[in-house]
Amino acid sequence: MTSQEIHANPALAELDCGSRDLLIRISGSWSTGDQLPVAETFIASLPDTGSQTLSFNTSGINRWDSRFVSWVIKVTDAAEARGIPVGYQGLPAGVQGLIKLAKAVPEHKASAPREEASGLLTRIGHGVHAFVDQTGELLAFLGEVFLAFTRMLTGKARFRGGDLLLYIQQTGVDALPIVGLISILVGLILAFIGAIQLAMFGAQIYIANLVGIAMVREMGAMMAAVIMAGRTGAAFSAQLGSMQVNEEIDAFKTLGIDPVEFLVLPRILALTLMLPLLCLYADLLGILGGAMVGTTLFDISLTLYVEQTISSISLADVMVGVVKSGVFGILIALAGCVKGMHCGRSASSVGDATTAAVVMSIVAVVVADAVMTLINNAIGV
Repeated sequence: MTSQEIHANPALAELDCGSRDLLIRISGSWSTGDQLPVAETFIASLPDTGSQTLSFNTSGINRWDSRFVSWVIKVTDAAEARGIPVGYQGLPAGVQGLIKLAKAVPEHKASAPREEASGLLTRIGHGVHAFVDQTGELLAFLGEVFLAFTRMLTGKARFRGGDLLLYIQQTGVDALPIVGLISILVGLILAFIGAIQLAMFGAQIYIANLVGIAMVREMGAMMAAVIMAGRTGAAFSAQLGSMQVNEEIDAFKTLGIDPVEFLVLPRILALTLMLPLLCLYADLLGILGGAMVGTTLFDISLTLYVEQTISSISLADVMVGVVKSGVFGILIALAGCVKGMHCGRSASSVGDATTAAVVMSIVAVVVADAVMTLINNAIGV
């Protein structure tokens, strides 16, 4: 049959409402480029309800493609929605197979379900319930970490030393450029802010005191912690979350390997060891940034600036910043790991866990810094 003969037989669909069945007679060419009957118009001619079975007669069809399958699915879905039984035996075998495959696959729904509007009390209740669940997960995770740390002290923890060295490199050496850049800029900013006020009294030399004390007690540890929260805490959460999605953590459990020992413990150890060193590095570069401002804009000699800085900083000031940074390292590592270990099973869940890890880390760092500052003031350190 030539193409002219095919197009001379347009696609037709006729509904025969017999006494026993509803029969749809299909004829003509049903493929791309052909004018097909409008499915919605044909559906409107179906009875609203009935016990008659809807069947097909396709002996007059010339050719068909996916457009015909789509048309049949629309009509049969509408018939089944009205309670009309459908028989597919009269359709070509290929059409029956495609329809069976289409109906076997469930309709795809977005991974993030649409939230329905709810009242204030309902939202508060959901928030409290989520907070209780997350608190329980965090406490359980802290217990597992404590047990893993105890087993490490007794030499029974199982993790690879190579992994620990890799995490030390990632959280230490690889973080030096960004920590150094931010620390120098913070030192410059502190020096400029202090100089504006101190210059009014001719006391520019005390820029060294201001920058030195601020960096070693607060800003060095704080800026290093914030940088590592966004850089390393997020990385820990994304890594563990991806392993959760790929069921790698389940595989560890199946093999009898504690994932907290093997995956979490070396990450916590690496960040806890490296953040105090990054804090000292940030302190040094922050003081250097303040010295750049003092020596270039306010005619303070470098020797005098260094002597003034040394005289204003005590060992206790340095230790305060180092201890804070160690605590910050533990908090950041815990936040990243707990969010990654309790991640969902989809790609969007990994993103949500990473975002939550960064937010949780920064909030924990700020709260811990405030608490430790109050304690230091209370004991006179």
